[in-house]
Amino acid sequence: MSTPRPSPFLEHARSDFDSVLALTRDLVRIPTRGGIDPYDEAIDLLTTWLGERHLSPRVLRDGTGAPVAVTARVRGGRPGPVWVLDACLDTAPVGDVDAWKHDPFAAVLEDGWLWGRGAADSKSGVAVFCHLAARLAAEAEELAGDLVVLFDLDEHTGRFGGAKAFFEGADAPAEVGGVMIGYPGMDKLVVGGRGVYRVRLRVHGVSSHSGGSRPTPSAISKAADLVRALEAAPLPDAREGFAPARLTVTAIESGDGFSAVPDLCTLNVDVRTTPAFTGEQAADLVAGVVAAVDTAWARTPPTLVEAHTRWPAYALPPTSPLRSALMEAAHAHGVPVQPKIAGPSNIGNYLAGLGIGATAGFGPAYEGLHATDERVRLDTVPVAQAVYEQAVRALMR
Repeated sequence: MSTPRPSPFLEHARSDFDSVLALTRDLVRIPTRGGIDPYDEAIDLLTTWLGERHLSPRVLRDGTGAPVAVTARVRGGRPGPVWVLDACLDTAPVGDVDAWKHDPFAAVLEDGWLWGRGAADSKSGVAVFCHLAARLAAEAEELAGDLVVLFDLDEHTGRFGGAKAFFEGADAPAEVGGVMIGYPGMDKLVVGGRGVYRVRLRVHGVSSHSGGSRPTPSAISKAADLVRALEAAPLPDAREGFAPARLTVTAIESGDGFSAVPDLCTLNVDVRTTPAFTGEQAADLVAGVVAAVDTAWARTPPTLVEAHTRWPAYALPPTSPLRSALMEAAHAHGVPVQPKIAGPSNIGNYLAGLGIGATAGFGPAYEGLHATDERVRLDTVPVAQAVYEQAVRALMR
């Protein structure tokens, strides 16, 4: 990263920095591991912060009443679409605490870094977006459209409950201009991602005693044939900036003890899709392989294919206002960011299925994402904030 050019947005970010850092550290000190920790303390902290700045925060809940997101809205004085700044408030688990250099919830400052689980992904992003919302709220009459900050508490579970509650709930906005997802990292702006098609295969055999005189077809043996056939299935090469399609068997469950031939083996299959190999094509491929193996194992019941997840591949074109605004703002602040289509899918794929454009993967520099010793580089936080402010202002002129 080159030296950022002087700009009013960078001056804003520098003047906010102490407050951004304090809010980030306060959030890191509250464990919010997805699906593990209660979120009440973090929700109280964030809604109090937003409320004190007259941003009228709301807590979104799922069908069971569990909290899944905190959100707030700045209503512009002129007509326009809704632009969303999205960052996750829950985090990955910490793994072996003893392997960390510092307590993962101590929010230690050392050598220009803030250490702790969520420091990078994405509590620093939450703090930056909170301060941007507060700044823009003071000038709301000059804005075209609305700005929403959305902090998902159900992201690291893979359910994206906060996003779903906002974009598919009763109060979902009628026109969304786009979503900027505050995942960390300054070397790239994620403008797309491979899609995903996931299924669970229930492979059937015939149960019997393993010591019986008449052997029966084991579900495990049949499943092994199915795994080999799936992994041998041809997939198209990379094209259009996407990594190649990929099929992976990610879980196998079957059997109990030693004396029973299992009659059920369950496989999880993850297929990464591209424009050249869509979710529909992935479904046809898996169904064809399953049918061939079932035919070869005629003495067994047919395999049950249970659909789990299907998100399309997506890529924002170079003409996308969302992509252009962030790229131009980054370059104006000396950040040589490059557009990238990610190999893993992300929440942008879910949004693409709703017809909503999204960027992801731009924010402060980091180390240890989803790993031991997660940390965020402090001198890059104001630069990230300045880039987002310039981009949002350009979109809401």
